[in-house]
Amino acid sequence: METRRLTFLLALARLGSMRAVAEELGYTTSTVSQQLGVLAGEVGATLLEREGRRVRLTPAGRRLADHAVTILAAVEAARADLDPASEPAGTVRVAGFATAIRRSLVPAAARLAADHPSVRLRVLEHEPAEAFALLTADDVDLALVYDYDLAPRSFAAGLRPAPLWSASWGLAMPEADATPAGDAPALFRRFAGMPWIVNSRNTADEDVVRLIASLAGFEPAVAHRVDSLELVLELIAAGLGVGLLPDDQPPVRGVRVLPLRRPEVTLRAAAVTRAGRERWPPLALVAELLAPDGEGGRIRVRA
Repeated sequence: METRRLTFLLALARLGSMRAVAEELGYTTSTVSQQLGVLAGEVGATLLEREGRRVRLTPAGRRLADHAVTILAAVEAARADLDPASEPAGTVRVAGFATAIRRSLVPAAARLAADHPSVRLRVLEHEPAEAFALLTADDVDLALVYDYDLAPRSFAAGLRPAPLWSASWGLAMPEADATPAGDAPALFRRFAGMPWIVNSRNTADEDVVRLIASLAGFEPAVAHRVDSLELVLELIAAGLGVGLLPDDQPPVRGVRVLPLRRPEVTLRAAAVTRAGRERWPPLALVAELLAPDGEGGRIRVRA
């Protein structure tokens, strides 16, 4: 089985048309079609089916495309292993949440531009569920995701997570309503009658809020669903609710963040790749640059 044909199949899975594959890889459309036909004969399965003027992968084609990710990555890793002095080159596609992009990926991009200009980044801002879907579909090579220790995420077979950093989160409230900190359920209980603010594109922080509220004996009234942490700060400052935020925030007028204890709430960031892909030299280089840097993993929201 020629790896070039697997490259055609994987590109078709991503791009959706023979013409787009031909344009991206520098072949004629007829060459792409012919080579995919040869591949189908080699594996003894129908890989493509017509959908109007376009073609799409059959279930067998999608399964082979999934295998192609691992096979091509292993071939690339073998080449790099035999030629360790070669310079990594290629485009690494990354989907991640905004804080991880700012904190981890932007500094890595600066180092890549200076030291490894042949490695480029394509950045997509997404919450974890969205990033996982893109990674599973092979639309990205790396996902920067998070969960909380009180709402842990399980990783599907075939995914390889690597921890990046962690940060303690607290309860943010209007400054005028600030109250002495106690254990987390007692603190939550003081705001049982307030509107609560949670993430609009991820359920993890809402899961944490509901867990601690249940320990405090009430059900929180979720009134606002907001993606931007900066907007959460503004809503709280306006007296429109309370919610979770990093507990080491610089002072923001109108907002007080109190740490949560017994139980604590810790956000955990991770870099996730598909099994077999992590040794691809450009991706391995980016992962190395993202590795924990010993700074304690503090998150700060720009207000």
